[in-house]
Amino acid sequence: MTGLIDIDEIFRHDVGNLPAERSLPWEETRDGVTVVVEPKPHWAEDMRAFRLDAREYCRYADWIAHGARARFFGHVDTSGDEVMMKARAMIAREIADGLWD
Repeated sequence: MTGLIDIDEIFRHDVGNLPAERSLPWEETRDGVTVVVEPKPHWAEDMRAFRLDAREYCRYADWIAHGARARFFGHVDTSGDEVMMKARAMIAREIADGLWD
């Protein structure tokens, strides 16, 4: 590893893409509610937005249209914080493996 790139730089670069083209999660805040948006997998109809501090999610299109008034659903094991931590851990492993030289 050269040390020239770090996790935050990778996230900053990815957030410069249009939402549909991003490969990493990102945070958005509206009306005092913060969510982490999970990028859309190839098979999904829409992205999901997980509340940062709760195990709840909504469809990204609903979040865009209604902000904090979007209809959130309970999620058994995932919060926005967990989505972000998993992505950061994945990138840290990739950096350590020399994939981001």
